[in-house]
Amino acid sequence: MSEPAPRPVITYYFSFISLWSYVGSRAFQALTERHTAEIDYRPVNLLEVFAAGGGKPVKERPLQRQAYRLVEMQRWRKIRNIPLVYHPKFYPADPSLAHRVLLVALDEGADVANYIHAGLSAVWADELDIADPDTIVRLANASGLDGLRLLEGASAPGLLAREQALTHEAISRQAFGAPFYFYLEEPFWGQDRLDLLAAAISEGREPIPLPKLSVPA
Repeated sequence: MSEPAPRPVITYYFSFISLWSYVGSRAFQALTERHTAEIDYRPVNLLEVFAAGGGKPVKERPLQRQAYRLVEMQRWRKIRNIPLVYHPKFYPADPSLAHRVLLVALDEGADVANYIHAGLSAVWADELDIADPDTIVRLANASGLDGLRLLEGASAPGLLAREQALTHEAISRQAFGAPFYFYLEEPFWGQDRLDLLAAAISEGREPIPLPKLSVPA
């Protein structure tokens, strides 16, 4: 009798302040459920990832790009059938504490999918301050976690360095935004690439890795 095929593993770099991570959040969950995939959640400092890849925070981008972004937001709000605030009150709040709460929950083996979606929704649908400890506790509790205990654990030595290490890891893998998904070392940038990710899992083909490019001398 043949061994069952191993579950696909998808490495997921994201941030609670990532617009497109929110837009694709439920669709990504549905994809992983269809393929019984395991998700390796890796929260990162999005602004640092932007900077390393030549990107800029929204308000520093050319006005043409800011305007087109708003058009895309309206399109994807309808496609995904989700609530979406175009100019969130608390954007960009610092998500580091909420990220560290997530890392503590992951270390405990908790199911964090609902907490992650709640954190993304807090910024982009509910206009909550994801940097506020009380807000984080409420989001965790509503997601079936022990928010206060996780918040206390988030101050443990080494967690800030660990979050920073995940950010540097993403940069070293040539990520330049979020969401960034890796499957068998093949990168998929943006929630609008979820169909391509699903196809790669279904087809079982060889991955297409990122080439290491260098600046010409």
